[in-house]
Amino acid sequence: MTPASTPSRSKRWFAHADGKPAWPHRVFMNKEGFPPDEFDGRPIVGICNSWSELTPCNLHLRRLAESVKRGVFEAGGLPVEFPTMSLGETLMRPTTMFYRNLMSMDVEESIRGNPIDGVVLLAGCDKTTPAQLMGAASVDLPAIMVTGGPMLNVTFRGEIVGSGTDLWRFQDEVKAGRMSPAEWDELELAFARSTGHCNTMGTASTMASVAEALGMTLAGNAAIPAVDSRRYALAQRSGRRIVELIREGVRPSHVMTRQAFENAIRVNVAIGGSTNAVVHLLALAGRVGVPLDLEDFDRIGRDVPLLVNLKPSGAYLMEEFFAAGGVPAVVRELGDLLHDGPATVSGVSLVAGSAEAACWNREVIRERAQPLLAEGAGIAVLRGNLAPNGAVIKPSAATPALMRHHGRAVVFEDIDDYLARIDDPALDVDADCVLVLKGAGPQGYPGMPEVGNFPLPRKLIAAGVKDMVRISDARMSGTAYGTVVLHVAPESAAGGPLAFVRDGDAIELDVPERRLELGVGDAELRSRAATRAAITRNGTSGGGYTELYRRHVMQADRGADFDFLVGCRGEAPVR
Repeated sequence: MTPASTPSRSKRWFAHADGKPAWPHRVFMNKEGFPPDEFDGRPIVGICNSWSELTPCNLHLRRLAESVKRGVFEAGGLPVEFPTMSLGETLMRPTTMFYRNLMSMDVEESIRGNPIDGVVLLAGCDKTTPAQLMGAASVDLPAIMVTGGPMLNVTFRGEIVGSGTDLWRFQDEVKAGRMSPAEWDELELAFARSTGHCNTMGTASTMASVAEALGMTLAGNAAIPAVDSRRYALAQRSGRRIVELIREGVRPSHVMTRQAFENAIRVNVAIGGSTNAVVHLLALAGRVGVPLDLEDFDRIGRDVPLLVNLKPSGAYLMEEFFAAGGVPAVVRELGDLLHDGPATVSGVSLVAGSAEAACWNREVIRERAQPLLAEGAGIAVLRGNLAPNGAVIKPSAATPALMRHHGRAVVFEDIDDYLARIDDPALDVDADCVLVLKGAGPQGYPGMPEVGNFPLPRKLIAAGVKDMVRISDARMSGTAYGTVVLHVAPESAAGGPLAFVRDGDAIELDVPERRLELGVGDAELRSRAATRAAITRNGTSGGGYTELYRRHVMQADRGADFDFLVGCRGEAPVR
């Protein structure tokens, strides 16, 4: 597939066209010291940078932008860097998911409204990657992504520990009194020793891998550590390649096809990727105009084995994944499970581009014949009277013994109720109970926070309980683990059945049969709905963006995007 070359979009600003004078645009760009012939029709490349000191994972992206610029200049283009909103997963409240759509709008309109012919997207921390892809997809100008890469491994008292995943584990150790505050302080100082995003297969690493599997990055992009010189070399090559994409007229809609999304779903299963990939891919497909629904994640991924042995589903970290061969080695191992049709931004298909990829460590990337899990490793989509529009669970991160489970509900009406009561010694709870959290969906929080893997009661942790079934309309950090049912739709704040669950209700989870059932009859559910109290919404106060969000955000099974952003709208006419 080689789309026809398109005329330079930037000429409409910098050359006399349509009877409009161009000198005002050139005059003010002269402030940057460009000679007049810089605007002679060469491609102008925007570098969309999500750098921010409030997004520590993306702190090095300004240096990465310099490498991109070198590549653009080498290929005969003119690079112009611009900032967008940045989403720091570790700092922002109420949750970065609340702002993902806003960032995507910032990216979209910054691209659409400026004299650029194509764009390089610089992302890293969890939501910056999908937000940039969503914004670029809506404009559909030539685009390529370079992610920031994972941070380096950390060794704590002789043990290699991973961001997020091991924090949750050590948090439970502190809670149970098995780790002292002084030891925690020592861990805290050691935990993040370099720039880059989380080094487990959390959401940031997952979305970098998904972007590569979709074909929106050069091969090998996802796993190179942030501080590795090879990432800067890849950024420079990406700068060269975007100029070629502009000249060839290749747009995101040519790359992110239905087959590309199916490839991304399968790769996500093989790497043990985050459940957050579900909401981001659903939203991105909606922007491109590709039909994709929740059921596709279960159907397409069900026969794909888990090959990558990374935390939270395995033992290793991204540094080992890169050394073992990264996404290209996984793609080669998946082989005929992937479509060999869609071209990537590199100009060849995902499969063809990985045909010679080698695996250097079979403990990290397994052969298909000897996977970590042969089947059922992907995202399982659950349905039943508790989740009519679906819910998800990540079996590879769950406890096998809990995959079929009956238990009585212990209900928390919202996150504040949970925080107030979870460690109360008088809480009526045992290891067989099912913990239920309401009010944490897209509308209810608002923003669908990563609280779905909420910690167990202190008294049960102290007694040695490691996992329990937990159900909510929230999300879960990609670095987290446990038997956690997420993204229940419709959410409780939208009047879904989750809103009507009461203490003591029987709940049945059957992952092999994909069922999630509340042991309450339809008549009783209707009676509870009729007497339901008004919704209490948490988080940010009303008005402004919050009101826009609540009016227009769709449910989790639609990707939690805004309803008015669905569909590729393309570039605006220059007037």
